[in-house]
Amino acid sequence: MSEDRVAALESKLADMEKRLTVREDELDVQKLQFLYGYLIDKCMYDQVVDLFTDDGEVRFFGGVWKGKEGVRRLYVDRFRKRFTHNTNGPIDGFLLDHPQIQPIVTIEDDGKTARMRARSTMQAGRHKDYVGDEPHLQARQWWEGGLYENTYRKGEDGKWRIHVLNYFPHWHADFETGWANTDPEYVPFPKTLYPEDPSGPDALIDDHWLWPTHKLLPFHMKHPITGEEMTAERWEGDVAREKARG
Repeated sequence: MSEDRVAALESKLADMEKRLTVREDELDVQKLQFLYGYLIDKCMYDQVVDLFTDDGEVRFFGGVWKGKEGVRRLYVDRFRKRFTHNTNGPIDGFLLDHPQIQPIVTIEDDGKTARMRARSTMQAGRHKDYVGDEPHLQARQWWEGGLYENTYRKGEDGKWRIHVLNYFPHWHADFETGWANTDPEYVPFPKTLYPEDPSGPDALIDDHWLWPTHKLLPFHMKHPITGEEMTAERWEGDVAREKARG
């Protein structure tokens, strides 16, 4: 076999190995996000926190919780105390299902950073036989829909972890009346920062909105065919041009 043919085969093998690694990384990132969904469904908040990098953060409902301490403050100090009476795990009468669907994963050229756009359509509620005096403990059932634009990192141990969980809940609806009757700001955004609010965010996000306001959450990747940026600015520009045409 000639040296040129050997070199060509080696190059082809190296390319195949690179492509295989990318595909394996994509699957590992998807599995990580799917596991996040299963854990948060069952209010296993301690285990959710363990999925994050030490310098990770969560962007949620107009707030930013920074670092492992901030992530724990959101899931443990806020969610666990509010939803499960400080129990790590499911409790009777409380439903919180987060199906993780339509994932699009991009592995960056460094092989250690990944991004994902995905969707969650949540069913939630509290059973009439398990209620309390506070408003969030009343019997009710509702829907929620939102998008993720997350960032992940591969550690020195070869394991992927969530670096930035950027969950943008777009819409909510009471089960009985549906999304056509949703009040604006169905869920109030946080307004007080940590430490004044012991479970509050470290920073606030200005441009946050809920249905019936409807905007575009920018895509992390470009359009695969045209190479165009798929951002809010691009979309708003297209809308303005259509209006100008009449």
